[in-house]
Amino acid sequence: MNEVNEQHEMKRELGLLDATLLVAGSMIGSGIFIVVADITRNVGSAGWLIAVWLITGLMTLIAAMSYGELSAMFPKAGGQYVYLKEAYSPLVGFLYGWSFFAVIQTGTIAAVGVAFSKFTAYLWPAVNEDIVLFNLGSITVSPAQVLAIIIIFLLTYINTRGVKSGKIIQTSFTMTKLLSLFGLIIFGFIMLKPEIWAANWDNPWTLQKLNADGTFESYALVAALGALAAAMVGSIFSSDAWNNITFIAGEVKNPKRNIGLSLFLGTLTVTIIYVLANLVYIAVLPLSEIAVADKDRVAVAASGIIFGNVGTIIIALMIMISTFGCNNGLILAGARVYHTMANDGLFFKKTASLNRHAVPEFGLWLQCILASILCLSGRYGDLLDMISFVVVIFYVLTIIGIYILRIKRPDAERPYKAFAYPVLPAIYVLMGICFCTLLIIYKPNFTWPGLIVVLSGVPIFYMWKAYGNNDF
Repeated sequence: MNEVNEQHEMKRELGLLDATLLVAGSMIGSGIFIVVADITRNVGSAGWLIAVWLITGLMTLIAAMSYGELSAMFPKAGGQYVYLKEAYSPLVGFLYGWSFFAVIQTGTIAAVGVAFSKFTAYLWPAVNEDIVLFNLGSITVSPAQVLAIIIIFLLTYINTRGVKSGKIIQTSFTMTKLLSLFGLIIFGFIMLKPEIWAANWDNPWTLQKLNADGTFESYALVAALGALAAAMVGSIFSSDAWNNITFIAGEVKNPKRNIGLSLFLGTLTVTIIYVLANLVYIAVLPLSEIAVADKDRVAVAASGIIFGNVGTIIIALMIMISTFGCNNGLILAGARVYHTMANDGLFFKKTASLNRHAVPEFGLWLQCILASILCLSGRYGDLLDMISFVVVIFYVLTIIGIYILRIKRPDAERPYKAFAYPVLPAIYVLMGICFCTLLIIYKPNFTWPGLIVVLSGVPIFYMWKAYGNNDF
């Protein structure tokens, strides 16, 4: 590994368009094509299906506009880790960084990689996830998992060659999938089925459970809130990773302006696309078919209606492009967090060094290895269940950090201030707390494992504080 001195600076290669496309490209992976089925089963009506995406979009936009203040105050690599460290303490920052490494970023990379393989199987059945290639003890390995690992290694290698290489992939693939999604939306509305649209909107605001046989079950009031929170797990996961641009602030041109602006533009664009895509699903498919789509692949079912028999191939190609570009953004951004942690003596020492292309190569490969292990374990789905809960906890803490920093550092330079402060950030905090509380009550399998992962970072933090300057 060709390393240079760890004080070598990262290259500022990313402009506003690149940053905006990184925000959008990291958000749009496989979620919008799949999670709608589970959301529909939980809410059972068209109005609440759209409301779930609007609520999630509102939360994401508020958070993005609030993060603009923090990104302008701390325009350097590390993003949310840095914000939490500065607002609270190094321990809180480390707990985020540890969770980010152990499950949030690596688990997402694994899941998106396997999603790429699943849709590749439509065009190349040899990589079907149901085929068993070989066994590793109790672990069954499929061609889909092997292909996912190959893609993760390939993208990691490309990103070790410098941020410009990753930027080219990110820009081209994100533009392609945005144009493809707009095409799906436009043709979807052209092929709108009036009778299906009318039937889906016949009773839009009754929150109810939609069973596989097409029957409905009513919720009690409190249970309805739990169902709404459960439904939002999918939409929040699909809308996550918008903050990845803050992790690579050290490589963005004019970061005090461009990071906050790219956060707003990217999240707004994706929110609009997500709402429109869901309206297309409702326009061509009955709710009962959305809820029982084969393997939850709602986009495949809708594409078949819109484009005919060739629709499956079109949507498979679109999702392959989407997931490939998404994983590039996740891989590119993630290692910058570990680099900043290592410079603070809180991660593997080698991660603090940059290679001759001015990127944290060791951190990239470390992330690659863990994501690959998660692919092989077959447990990435369980890990993702807890991601929405864990990330919202840290988003809430980070936005509360804006209030704390206003008190602790009233005279600090703030080129950009949180929009509609203190009202909008407070609204996000309240919504986030409500979401997490409802998940703790109604989806404990999503929450307690996530809390255990976070809290396991406490002894690791003190271990690194004691031995972090050693070569390990």
